[in-house]
Amino acid sequence: MKKLIATILTISVVLLIPFIPALAQNKVPVIQFNVAQDGSAEYKTIQEAVNAVRDHMQYRVTINVKAGTYHEKLVIPAAKKNITIKGSDKDNTIITNADYSGKPYPGKDWAGNTKFSTYTSFTVLVQGNDCTLENLTIENTAGRVGQAVALHVEADRFIARNCNIFGNQDTLYTSKDGRNYFESCYITGTTDFIFGEATVLFYLCKIKSLSDSYITAASTTKEQDFGYVFYECELTAADGVKKVYLGRPWRPYAKTVFIDTKMGPHIVPEGWHAWPGDPLFADKEKTAYYAEYQNTGEGASTAGRVAWSKQLKKKEANKYIVKNIFKTWVPN
Repeated sequence: MKKLIATILTISVVLLIPFIPALAQNKVPVIQFNVAQDGSAEYKTIQEAVNAVRDHMQYRVTINVKAGTYHEKLVIPAAKKNITIKGSDKDNTIITNADYSGKPYPGKDWAGNTKFSTYTSFTVLVQGNDCTLENLTIENTAGRVGQAVALHVEADRFIARNCNIFGNQDTLYTSKDGRNYFESCYITGTTDFIFGEATVLFYLCKIKSLSDSYITAASTTKEQDFGYVFYECELTAADGVKKVYLGRPWRPYAKTVFIDTKMGPHIVPEGWHAWPGDPLFADKEKTAYYAEYQNTGEGASTAGRVAWSKQLKKKEANKYIVKNIFKTWVPN
């Protein structure tokens, strides 16, 4: 009997040995792909690296991109989650394209369309949740030809850090009811160049208007507590630009708030525009929530603001914290 028990214990220990390191360490694997145009890495294009990520990935995959200009129409599909794309530095790691609404396709797309639209004009499309872009320039170089999206985000828990996002009309499209966080990004455009439905926090971002027009065009839904929140940002303008509105409501219930933001003299005294003339969505100023708190600079004077905008009190402004805006998610 003793000999049998000893044998069983020996077998049990031998069977457990392969699992002991895993149980003891329980480490998250470090998974990195590398991209370089000169062939010195595993992949020559960013899209190839994204495609190589396992679908529905539960661990973070970092795609390191060497400096270069990548002429791509990059898509991160919904099944490609937990991806970080990190450039060598934002000014020299560039993803570029030049599609625009109305531009002819070489053939037909999957839906039979023969021309690009606002929704398909993107340079980069992010559909996978929990993705991050860092140290990149994302640009649409189509010029002033109408809607031409540089970055289109359809995902939840999306982060962009230290990125340039360059375009003209409709530069940044934050569509669908997701949560997006932009930190230390430089965003340029002409008309409605930050637009969409998502709940978005812009922190320490520089927003440059390239023409007399509108910065934001939120389409926040009635059910959302927050829309666009700009915190400690800076609003600047190109030479000769003198008449820019903080925003206008693309849809009823649009929400946009500027807090502790420096505003240049190009911001008009009225601040906000009602976007009248849309028979389907008339009187949007009655439902839009446009507010400001302790902004600075020549464009921050509230004396001439439209009557339907709001100046927050300290207690109200204190609600605009990450915990309230993003609920259960903390960008990191």
